[in-house]
Amino acid sequence: MRKTYTLNIEGKNRDRLLEASKHDIRKYLKRERNKTLPAGVDYWDFDTKSGVDEASAVVIPYGDLFSSIDALVADGGDQFYVEVVSKPGHRSVKAPPPDVWGKPREESGT
Repeated sequence: MRKTYTLNIEGKNRDRLLEASKHDIRKYLKRERNKTLPAGVDYWDFDTKSGVDEASAVVIPYGDLFSSIDALVADGGDQFYVEVVSKPGHRSVKAPPPDVWGKPREESGT
C-alpha cells in the first residue's frame, strides 16, 4: 500500500479525514494479516514508511506508524504519505530467563 492522504478537502472535517485514513490503514493491515502464510513463515511483518510526501518518506518501525502520522498532522501538514509493504517474518527462539540464583532453569519432567 502506497498512498498519499489529503486532509484539507472542501466540506469535510479534517479530524474525520484523519480518522478515516487511519481506519483505511488498519483495514489494509488486517487484510494482509489474514492472508495464508507461505511454508516456513511464522507471521506477516511490515516495512513501513511515513512522510509529508513520497520523496521525503522515511523508514519507521511498524509500532510507531500511527504516532508518526499524528506528529505529521500536528505540525499542520495538509497531507501525509504512508507506505506499508508486507513481508514474511520468522520468530527467533529466546533462551529461558535464569532463576533467582542466576543459574539456568532446569526443565521439569512433569
